[in-house]
Amino acid sequence: MDNNLNITYITIDAYVELDKYRFVYFVFIFIAYILIICSNSTIVCLIVIHKNLHEPMYIFIAALLLNSVLFSTAIYPKILFDVLSEKQIISYPACLFQYHVGHSLGGSEFLLLAAMSYDRYVSICKPLQYPTIMMKRNICILLVVAWILPAGQLAVLTGTDVNVKICNFNLTSITCNSTISRLYCSLEISIYAMMCIVNLVILPVLFILFTYIRIFIITYRSGREVRRKAAQTCLPHLIVLINFSCLSSFDVFLYQMETDFPKVVRLIMSIQIILYHPLLNPIIYGLKMKEIYKHLRKLFCPGKTV
Repeated sequence: MDNNLNITYITIDAYVELDKYRFVYFVFIFIAYILIICSNSTIVCLIVIHKNLHEPMYIFIAALLLNSVLFSTAIYPKILFDVLSEKQIISYPACLFQYHVGHSLGGSEFLLLAAMSYDRYVSICKPLQYPTIMMKRNICILLVVAWILPAGQLAVLTGTDVNVKICNFNLTSITCNSTISRLYCSLEISIYAMMCIVNLVILPVLFILFTYIRIFIITYRSGREVRRKAAQTCLPHLIVLINFSCLSSFDVFLYQMETDFPKVVRLIMSIQIILYHPLLNPIIYGLKMKEIYKHLRKLFCPGKTV
């Protein structure tokens, strides 16, 4: 506690000894951050530039990749600063802000994946109604809801945490994720927090499962060509959903782990959460989405025919 400014500081106790390999860790994390920004931004720019990619499916992909850029930008600069610092600390207000941004964008990720599954459902199961349902106005509404709803709901939850009494000043993760709850004297989960989890995670996942089950039933009854096209567009979304759901479960698992759990394992799991998903998303969509792959080939291999 800083008595002059009345600011509480939290010690980030997740890092292993950095003295010997500090520069190596910094270079590795910095390269990962640059790769995330460049790979995601490249595909977003391609979607914005090329008119044949101005379709609802690609717009949602661009929003998803932009979400990864925002999440990484909220997380990586602080980690890079910590790696170079002799003592890893963060003020409690800054920790709450990082917690709010990270979880808001995580909720947006689930809602964007739900919007993408709905887009695929309408495209495959109701093709004649697709132009009227997936109009520009409706797409804008889905995007605004996907970003505003999580931020608004979690702002209330984060606001209530400002005045919560803190008994522990050691954070067991490299970022302010769910483990921030272990700082509090009481570990009670409020009803409002459970409502946020239901609204931002459980309901979107159930909706995604419902739409893909319907798509599977429709395509199973259709011809081989319909099944092939459905698999080509739906498979990348399913891979991203499974990947993000597994990594999100890691975040919950970190919260459930005992404080004496090996520090190296906690560090590895923390890095996986912030590294794999934003780095794999552009790879999955860049390789599996045919039209995006064509433009990537033209960009990086202009002399070759696609």
